[in-house]
Amino acid sequence: MLGCRARRRPAPCCPPAGEGTDDRDASSPTVVLVGNPNVGKSTIFNAVTGAHHHVGNWPGKTVQVASGRWVTDAGPVTLTDLPGTYSLQPRSPDEELVRDTLTAGRPDLVVAVVDAANLARNLYLLGQVLDTGVPIVVALTMLDVAADRGVRVDPRTLSSCLGVAVVPVRPRGGQGLAGLAGQVAMTLAAARDTPARSGAAAPGEPGRDAPAGDEGADEEAAERRYEWVRGVVAASVRRTGRGWVTRSDRVDRVLTSRWLGPPLFLLVMWAVFVATTWLAAPLQDGLSWLVDGPVRDGVGWLLGHAGLGGTWFAALVDGGLVAGVGQLLTFVPLMAIMFVLLTLVEDSGYLARAALVADRLLGVVGLPGRAFLPLIIGFGCNVPAIAGTRVLPNARHRLLTGLLVPFVTCSARLTVYVLLAGVFFGNRAGTVVFAMYLLSIALVVLVGLALRHTVFRGEPREALLLELPPYRCPTVRVVAAQTWQRLAGFLRTAAGIIVVTVMAVWLMTAIPLDADRFGQVDATDSLYGGVSRVVAPVFTPAGFGDWHVSGALVTGFVAKEAVVSTFAQTYQTPEGTTDLGERLRATFVRTSGGHPEAAVLAFMVFLLAYTPCAATVAAQRAEIGGRWTLAGVGLQLAVAWVLATAVFQIGRLLT
Repeated sequence: MLGCRARRRPAPCCPPAGEGTDDRDASSPTVVLVGNPNVGKSTIFNAVTGAHHHVGNWPGKTVQVASGRWVTDAGPVTLTDLPGTYSLQPRSPDEELVRDTLTAGRPDLVVAVVDAANLARNLYLLGQVLDTGVPIVVALTMLDVAADRGVRVDPRTLSSCLGVAVVPVRPRGGQGLAGLAGQVAMTLAAARDTPARSGAAAPGEPGRDAPAGDEGADEEAAERRYEWVRGVVAASVRRTGRGWVTRSDRVDRVLTSRWLGPPLFLLVMWAVFVATTWLAAPLQDGLSWLVDGPVRDGVGWLLGHAGLGGTWFAALVDGGLVAGVGQLLTFVPLMAIMFVLLTLVEDSGYLARAALVADRLLGVVGLPGRAFLPLIIGFGCNVPAIAGTRVLPNARHRLLTGLLVPFVTCSARLTVYVLLAGVFFGNRAGTVVFAMYLLSIALVVLVGLALRHTVFRGEPREALLLELPPYRCPTVRVVAAQTWQRLAGFLRTAAGIIVVTVMAVWLMTAIPLDADRFGQVDATDSLYGGVSRVVAPVFTPAGFGDWHVSGALVTGFVAKEAVVSTFAQTYQTPEGTTDLGERLRATFVRTSGGHPEAAVLAFMVFLLAYTPCAATVAAQRAEIGGRWTLAGVGLQLAVAWVLATAVFQIGRLLT
């Protein structure tokens, strides 16, 4: 059995040449969290900073860094959560970010988060971090998972082997975090008294004496590191003989099997969307009654007593803010319930298994299974999903995934699906909404296939290397925090966009095309109605060539959250009231020639496939460039129109 040798800790390195001296404020040191994916970095970050950085029980969750203030025994420090990585030899932009932060950014201290259940793999990265010369404290997580697998890690022996402090923590329950803060304070104090050294070699690269590009030196260095890892594991790990075939292993044989995995994944997602629509319906009805009744009456009474009744300002408040924003707020229960259910699926550990199942499907379009991660993020919002393509090491894969993400239906589109499905399909609404998500997946595959055999012909595909995290029982605190984070983010985004869009739509509906007075014109005869009527004939073959509908699609280009509020505004009667569902049904009956279900399905398909929002376009431009972004927008509009027309024409023949 190999023994371990305590590593001699080098002193912190000086700043890289050309960057001057280190002028950071000693009263606010910089500390970074480093570790493999899915070891608990983001959970520790949230727990010690009080932030709500998104924590996911699947690898690759942290794409962009998050920083917060951590109060330790020595005072506050700036804590940064870096993306998870397996090595400091980067293959993707997020891994390059970690390396550059440690070698050029020179933090004051690294908290290396190490998974006790997978110690050997974690130690390879830790060895590279030790070589940077930055002071380190090790946070040892997953001790309970390791015990279930029959693995016992001795923190004291591990600390002796590494030559650095090792603090066992259980961040989900808060255990050990106070001790971690105290050890960080002591290590920072000790580092300030240690003279700096210069000339550190880049981690994971050949030493300064090795010739540049010497592959033999690289291999020798890697072998020496693996030998050191084996020695540390042999000295600090004891196996009890239990847990070789765990309950998790037996469950995985079913959930990730070739034949049962895909239908089980679809069953889970179907249950999520059916439960979402079923549970949200009575809450939405209650909020709708509250907004259209007491809230509207109360606002009208206040405006009347203020002497503003019957003025254009009263029309703006009633027809703009109350009708538009009030209608959007009725979808808060829907979004909250969906976020709770998706968080349960994600935090339980099932989502990583779904990525493994999806690897075979993505292989058809030439994408690695790792592309599943940004694509699944897209079901929440396409903007962070575009940013999430950075986890892919291949530039062409990042480009292809960035072009496919807009075809993933986001949560903002869900609000429109639920409204229309509830009005036109009744008890079948949940199944119809689920069908939209199935179509979204099919579009990603079909468009990906077309691009693979044309623009991206001959691109190699990488095998999926994915760690399956342990199954966990989601805690109420984590589920509540993540749900609130997602819901608050949705409302923050929607609030700004909706207010601007509602005001713009109201202004256009208040400007008359004839001699009527400003603010006292029916929407049909307004500037908005005139512009929308110009666009409407484009959608006649798809069965929804009406100005109300085409106008909602125009504002939907800004943000899909604006579609519902635009409907609410433009369908108002002169008395300021409307039954939105009845008027939508009347419109689709008229424009479809008596086939409203086929027409509304075509509209939902168009909504799914055309450009998600202006923010997604901006994100695409930042990640894949303006030329590819314009090509992507053109592709989305073409696919949307062709599919919507096909759905309506076929549906008209079948009904």
